[in-house]
Amino acid sequence: MAKQSRSNDWGFPRWRSYGDKGRGAAKVRLCDREGCTETGDRPAPKAPNSKDRWYFCETHAAEYNRNWNYFAGLSPEEAARRATEEELGNSGFRQSAQWKWGGPGDGSRSRDEMRALDALELDSDADFTAVKAAHRRLVKETHPDANPGDEQAAKRFKEVQAAYDVLRKAEERRSEAVGQREESRPS
Repeated sequence: MAKQSRSNDWGFPRWRSYGDKGRGAAKVRLCDREGCTETGDRPAPKAPNSKDRWYFCETHAAEYNRNWNYFAGLSPEEAARRATEEELGNSGFRQSAQWKWGGPGDGSRSRDEMRALDALELDSDADFTAVKAAHRRLVKETHPDANPGDEQAAKRFKEVQAAYDVLRKAEERRSEAVGQREESRPS
């Protein structure tokens, strides 16, 4: 007779318990914040590159993260070096941008594009039609012919024009990249 290879723990009714070895109380770690009685289930490093961890509740973990300075204790050169190293390490995640998996902070726009969107008073997820509309509106408001002698308006006009140029060129590059991808697909 063949040896039975299937366990009796499948299907319904289940003939054995669900792995509950005992009915003792479960150990719960409390938040490491002084005076907090919530469950401390969110680890946070005690120091950069340290294996020691604090365990906070959700509220205190958010407070800790808000006040965390990743570059504390580093010289400006070391901080810049670490930032570039991490940027290189994270560049693989930018591949998801073509599939539109991420939101506006997903790396699909460069810093210059983000600054240009700020100059045009737009959100970071604005599409190019919104860019065109904002550009037209701001050019009408700040054009030197509409504001003769106003140097602030002339400066703002140049800023708006430069921002639009950055975003227009980025949009052209995106549309070229999409066209090349579609051409390279097999029919």
